[in-house]
Amino acid sequence: MEKKWSIRLIRFAAIFGLIGTVIGSKMSGNMDYSLRPIHAHILLVGWLSVFAWGIFYKVYTVKYKKLVSIHAITAMLGAVGLTFGMWMYNLNPFNLDETFVMIFFIVGGTLLLLAFALFVVITFLTEDKN
Repeated sequence: MEKKWSIRLIRFAAIFGLIGTVIGSKMSGNMDYSLRPIHAHILLVGWLSVFAWGIFYKVYTVKYKKLVSIHAITAMLGAVGLTFGMWMYNLNPFNLDETFVMIFFIVGGTLLLLAFALFVVITFLTEDKN
């Protein structure tokens, strides 16, 4: 289970890495840094954290396999929800209701927070390979 989710998380992180660097390149080229917080969160959450989780699952075996799936799904939904919600909150390009946008942003961030908390638990539930 860990190996399957490992590559999924790493691929997901790679997509976020590409999106984050494209946004950074665009900001630099335009000398417009209004997307800086979104760019930073895409790279820190979507690229760095998700990549680290993917590597963790490649290296370690978790006792309770179902937690791996729950964590990975929550992490990916949280990363998308937080960064997309942050983008909509800051720019609101679709002129959506402000309350809806704020709730979307908060739900994404909460899912990501749950993913981090679940990961802490998972680190204590690894099998000893010795």
